[in-house]
Parts: sequence; C-alpha cells; structure tokens
Amino acid sequence: METETAVKRLSAIAHEARLDVFRLLVKAGPEGLAAGDIARNLSIPANTLSAQLLVLANAGLVRARRDGRSIIYAINFETMRDLLVFLTEDCCGSRAEICAPLAGIASRACCDPKTGEKNEAPARSRRRG
Repeated sequence: METETAVKRLSAIAHEARLDVFRLLVKAGPEGLAAGDIARNLSIPANTLSAQLLVLANAGLVRARRDGRSIIYAINFETMRDLLVFLTEDCCGSRAEICAPLAGIASRACCDPKTGEKNEAPARSRRRG
C-alpha cells in the first residue's frame, strides 16, 4: 500500500463520528447495516451520516449496496486488513517478543478476512495439575 493511500484511509477514520460508524460496521460483519439503522444506533442525523459514509466510501473503507429501498453499508474487510498490515508490517524491527501480543489479537479476530465469516471462539487450554 502506498503511503498516500494509507494517509487517506487513516484520515477517513480520524474523526469521532466516522470512527464510530466504522467500528459499528466492523461489529455488524459482512452483512452490514442499513443507513437508517446506523443513524439510529449512533444517534446521528441522516444528512450528517450520509456525509460521514461518503468519506469512508471514498477512502475505500466501506461499500454500499442497494437492498430494496435501503442502502446497506458494510466494511470492506480486505481494505481494512491491508491498512492494518501496512501499519504493522515492520513491527518493532521484527522483534517477535514485542509483536506477539499483536499476533495474538489478530489470530482472535472476529472474521476471516478472506471469507468474512466469523471465526470459531478459540479453545481454551486446560490446566493440568
């Protein structure tokens, strides 16, 4: 990813309302949410939400699709993954002990970035003793 693209995407989420929208859509998963549901969930006026969604869409972070009379917005998980990779690809000079917590978080991510399907909850190890 080019730095200019990363800056555009980071700028898009560097606003409280847009970050709230982004996080809500991440939670919604690949199915996304109708614009009206987003507005109600976040108590954002429709015209303000429309402007925020446009910024996120122009940065490639969200996609819109029509479903009857509704417009459904969903995260572009591939773009989100690419941005996260860009931010962490040279993590800590390849010092595994520093990057290990990040790898653990990534392995517990809620959705498979390729399929958008929810991952199974990780099995907990049992203590013997």
